Amino acid sequence: MKKIFIITGEPSGDKLASTVISKLKMQNPDIEYLSVGGAHIKKLGIQSIFDLKEITYLGFTSVLFNIFKIRNKINFTVDQIIKFNPDILFSVDSPDFTLRVAERVKKINNKIKTIHYVAPQVWVWRKNRVKKIKKFIDHMLLLFKFEKKYFDEENISNTFVGHPLIEKNDNVKTVLNDLISKDKKIISIFPGSRKSETNVLLPILLDFIKLMNKKEDIYSFVLHATDENKEFIINYVKKTDLYNIDVVSDENIKSQILSNSIFAVSKSGTISLQISSSNVPSIIIYKLNFINFMIFKLLVNVKFANIINIINDKEVIPELLQKECNADEIYKTVIYFLKKPELIKKQLSDCSKTLEGIKSKTSSSNEAATILSNYLTT
Repeated sequence: MKKIFIITGEPSGDKLASTVISKLKMQNPDIEYLSVGGAHIKKLGIQSIFDLKEITYLGFTSVLFNIFKIRNKINFTVDQIIKFNPDILFSVDSPDFTLRVAERVKKINNKIKTIHYVAPQVWVWRKNRVKKIKKFIDHMLLLFKFEKKYFDEENISNTFVGHPLIEKNDNVKTVLNDLISKDKKIISIFPGSRKSETNVLLPILLDFIKLMNKKEDIYSFVLHATDENKEFIINYVKKTDLYNIDVVSDENIKSQILSNSIFAVSKSGTISLQISSSNVPSIIIYKLNFINFMIFKLLVNVKFANIINIINDKEVIPELLQKECNADEIYKTVIYFLKKPELIKKQLSDCSKTLEGIKSKTSSSNEAATILSNYLTT
């Protein structure tokens, strides 16, 4: 029986990996799996060698403070992969963890095929990293067309598969009447998948909700959580006197709530693609501590944080970062947009055109699964 080891480093990567593996399981049910995964991978019946929470760190200083823990996890993961002896090591996103593991595995056992999903953002920083990747990655699966040139230049085998978060989902519909009041307008809130992100953004977002409630009692706010951080968010919200907040983690319900939202406030990340794909207007927020932000500014090569804005080289979706990431600014920006339907129409139009340019011809997850399947037969 063929074997695949799946390695992720955070909930978003876990979700992406699960979309591919679920399709691969349909194509070829006779594959043995082991992983470093989270809730989504576990739902597919695949064991994880440790809890994903143990390696989810945000920012440069957080990594530095946990460097010995991370090093131990890398060592343990490499050992487990070598013992498992898979035909393919399928690494997804989180390059500072997954690619370090892949590099070491390849040195020990060159026969293991290494396929990485979600290319490191070499167009943002560390372009010289591509030359190093060539030594230990057999195939790179790309989310965006514009990434291809960076890997073609170094003759690294790669395929543009597109982003699964912008695919239309045909999940079974769930009745939302019991969750959301019909007389309220829904605003979706995305505070981040990592607890370290949520710790920073959640208090700001709750203060923003308080300001919205003072203006008008016509909104219902839904916090989109993960299985990993849902309880943390619920317990935090319970400490407030806010009455019009729901916290959901079920992917099907989250997708439907988003589609029924009039606006979204989201942390910077790939979730913004799903929001845009759902034809929902939004703004982006993010906040790092001062040291992390200064290091970030020194290393990055782009003007924007959001991928839609980066592709367009202009601010299609407003970004409230660092000092601007506060309850007052979020409130002012959201209210301004809600009063200006022409701005919402323009944003949705620009986002739609952008998404058309980065969609794969078929299904992203199907294409990625097919490539994995092909490597199993070679």
